[in-house]
Amino acid sequence: MAVEIEKFETPFKGRSLLNWIDWTPSEIEQILDYAILVKKQSHAGEIHQRFLGKTIALIFEKRSTRTRSSFETAFGEEGGHPVFMSTDDIQLGGKESVRDTARVLGRMFSAIEFRGFKQQHVEELAQYSGIPVINGLTDEFHPTQALADVMTLKEHFGYLKGLKMAFCGDGRNNVARSLMLICAKLGIDFAIYSPKELFPDKQILEISKPFAEKSGAKISISDEISVVKRSNCLYTDVWVSMGEEALKDERTRLLSPFQVNSDLMASTGNAESIFLHCLPAVKGQEVTEEVFESSQSKVWEQAENRKHTIKAIMLALI
Repeated sequence: MAVEIEKFETPFKGRSLLNWIDWTPSEIEQILDYAILVKKQSHAGEIHQRFLGKTIALIFEKRSTRTRSSFETAFGEEGGHPVFMSTDDIQLGGKESVRDTARVLGRMFSAIEFRGFKQQHVEELAQYSGIPVINGLTDEFHPTQALADVMTLKEHFGYLKGLKMAFCGDGRNNVARSLMLICAKLGIDFAIYSPKELFPDKQILEISKPFAEKSGAKISISDEISVVKRSNCLYTDVWVSMGEEALKDERTRLLSPFQVNSDLMASTGNAESIFLHCLPAVKGQEVTEEVFESSQSKVWEQAENRKHTIKAIMLALI
């Protein structure tokens, strides 16, 4: 467990979190330690002011419940001032270039969070703002979600290395990509159970493979149900991601056989396996209500952990 955060300068101050590619396993584990600490402090009713006098710009191109709530409450509770900015509020990428917006915000804020479409935009914000930038979600990566997910695993099982997680559904989406990456780093076996048409792209496989080889993690991708065997966790996400609503009928046809239901949970052969979902969920589609509301479901602990991991990330970087 990390020491009290107030008592030392974290080694990550000034860095950005755009994805987990450039973070070592020990660095990720350190952020997890911070998250476990701040959750313990929160549950004990402790009040801290570690962001007193700090500001963060929260840029949202996409709607959000958990990400926005986590950033605003975590930053505000620590005495900082979060400023929400939608695409209706600022000129990002429209009348003003992302580069110019970054250079303005960098002179006014302590940090920036970006939740939007293009990974290129969050990377430009980090390159030109001169302050820490946190990726709250792009079409390619969702690093804050993945950290909350592995925190939930660690809390439940007590360890990470050697566990197995199986993602069921659209293997190309940003959550699946981020989970593959962080699991490869931390030695968690990672499987994708998906139709062939929605297998992850080769790029994320090539990025993750050397990390998995180093940690001992196994990455498996298949449209055969046997890939979920011995899983400690089944994970799913909505069948239609934001911006892909026109594909609803096609995605439903492709993904219906990959629904997480009681039969699929039983197919793990592991009575202790748990269910995770990044939310929001469309119950009756990607997951049945029976599984979602079962004792195996840890979705509410997982949702709460979004706040604690995001607070930990901000404390580490700012």
